[in-house]
Amino acid sequence: MSDDTDLLLRRILTDVLGLKQNQASDFTEETGLFGHLPELDSMAVAGLLTELEDRLDIVIDDDEIDGEMLETYGGLLAFAKAKREQA
Repeated sequence: MSDDTDLLLRRILTDVLGLKQNQASDFTEETGLFGHLPELDSMAVAGLLTELEDRLDIVIDDDEIDGEMLETYGGLLAFAKAKREQA
């Protein structure tokens, strides 16, 4: 299950943010997201979190959302994997 989280997360980012085909494929753990990708602004964050919940079958509480989680691809991936393991 957790291995497909990476692929799913890349698809979600591509779909929600309208990224170029294969742009998310090049993301590494250190790739900056919020504040680095112009497509990921505060409005897009809400849509991204909703899609994460829907497609990964998780629930994200408001108090779990912080800048660190959205700072890098690795941070968001670690968060998504941890949430799926809890589910």
